[in-house]
Amino acid sequence: MAKMWAGRTEGLLDKDADDFNSSVSFDKRMYKEDIAGSKAHAAMLAACGIISGEDAKKITEGLNGILKDIESGALLIENAEDVHMFIEEQLTARIGEAGKKLHTARSRNDQVALDLRLYLRNRCGEISALIKALLTVIKDKAEEYKTAIMPGYTHLQRAQPVTFAHHLLAYAEMFKRDAGRIKDAVSRMNYSPLGCCALAGTTYNIDRQMTAAALGFSGVTANSIDGVSDRDFCVELLAAFSLIMTHLSRFSEEIILWTSWEFKFAELSDAFTTGSSIMPQKKNSDMAELVRGKAGRVYGDLMGTLTMLKGLPLAYNKDMQEDKEAVFDGAETVIKCLKVFAPMAASLRANTENMRAAAGKGFINATDLADYLTKKGIPFRTAYKIVGGIVAKCIKENKTLEDLSLEEYRAESTAFDKDLYESIDLLNCVERRISEGGAGSASVNKQLAALGEFIADEKNFY
Repeated sequence: MAKMWAGRTEGLLDKDADDFNSSVSFDKRMYKEDIAGSKAHAAMLAACGIISGEDAKKITEGLNGILKDIESGALLIENAEDVHMFIEEQLTARIGEAGKKLHTARSRNDQVALDLRLYLRNRCGEISALIKALLTVIKDKAEEYKTAIMPGYTHLQRAQPVTFAHHLLAYAEMFKRDAGRIKDAVSRMNYSPLGCCALAGTTYNIDRQMTAAALGFSGVTANSIDGVSDRDFCVELLAAFSLIMTHLSRFSEEIILWTSWEFKFAELSDAFTTGSSIMPQKKNSDMAELVRGKAGRVYGDLMGTLTMLKGLPLAYNKDMQEDKEAVFDGAETVIKCLKVFAPMAASLRANTENMRAAAGKGFINATDLADYLTKKGIPFRTAYKIVGGIVAKCIKENKTLEDLSLEEYRAESTAFDKDLYESIDLLNCVERRISEGGAGSASVNKQLAALGEFIADEKNFY
């Protein structure tokens, strides 16, 4: 069958070329957005006297019928070049000549750009809601484990004592930034390209502001060439999606470590783990591993889109059809991961005894011992060297800092007194982290309160 764009050519493609050119298999998910954009366009055309009010009514009723049939399953989107052509062909078949007037003062170039912005705006709403749900889980877990002492790490070596709450709240900060990035990216994307037409605008006296307002945009794109060729918003969103996946992946890695026999810091619900086909003792954190693995997939979507765009001359080029599969995949992967991650994190049960036992090893209170000497008037570098020697002695004798007697301490420095044991008590070590943002309970409580306020304020989410 000849294409709707037949004229200059016969519109008859080789079968393989036709399949290669078609995008309906993946852009059909934008049918709601395409219909919404077409209804707004028809209303504007009528308001501007370009088509009659009767034709606009027929177009709207026809589009509503198509939407109803698609959603009921009575109409399958198939055997078309793309979703835009499919809907227009269906409309014309149903309402006749009036359907042929819909594409007046419009090109597929601005139509595609419009549908993509509308679709991604909707997906960003889902992602923002899921980030909010995850932040709520993190807050609840942090409240539950405010006093649970665990070792904090650098270089994956035990470093200083913190609480599990403080550790979890670090991830809250990441996801708060993610929510902000999504909101910011949508604010830059939220301008309507409808009316840019192929690239130069149109000779019809249309009202672009009317369609922009009807579709919930902040305004219209200022330059018609940019309006149809801009895909910055795809790149920006994919970059934001990639950072969300980075944070989910890092969190997943820690869950995988914590739930291993080597750490035994936590356990996940059976609902988010799997077993082995051969080893009956296994309980694998497969959901966390899949999230970790899918991060690379979203990075690939970002790099593919950047590479596709880097050499394109203005304005629209068919290369830009490649934007959709990438950005659709990126958005849908993030949504799937967030949907499973939040309930998985909610099921996490900390083994506080093992965490506390691990914190008691590894000399993670050595910095506090050095600070003790510094507060006695010894320069920090001198104190650092003294404590380093004490740690070496403990390692040689298989002791902890708490095991050494006061006499042994005084043999290293006469500045030591019996109050040193209070200074190296792990709970005290944590509590003395009084600097803003630190691990002490006052700071953690402040962070929790701020997180609660952030979650409650709808302005923080798109």
